[in-house]
Amino acid sequence: SKHCVNLDNRTANMTVKPFELDMGFQFELHVTVSGKKINVSEIPELPIPKDWMRDKLELNFYKTEGAAGGGEIENVSYSKGSGTAVITFLKPG
Repeated sequence: SKHCVNLDNRTANMTVKPFELDMGFQFELHVTVSGKKINVSEIPELPIPKDWMRDKLELNFYKTEGAAGGGEIENVSYSKGSGTAVITFLKPG
């Protein structure tokens, strides 16, 4: 667990200590599907910024072309207060 590191002609003694990463959040979504849009409801309020939740929703519903149940995302409209989102895909599917 001890290491010696050379930085800019100086030697630094380092000790490695274990640390715990915070666990992610797991939650259930309720989805209504149409040709190009998905309405998502009952999104739990998590202690993360709106932008992060919007990104998580986009990643969750994005799938490569040809995969069932997803596609390229055009827009994600997320309302933290109501716990809802509308995901709009580029192509109907």
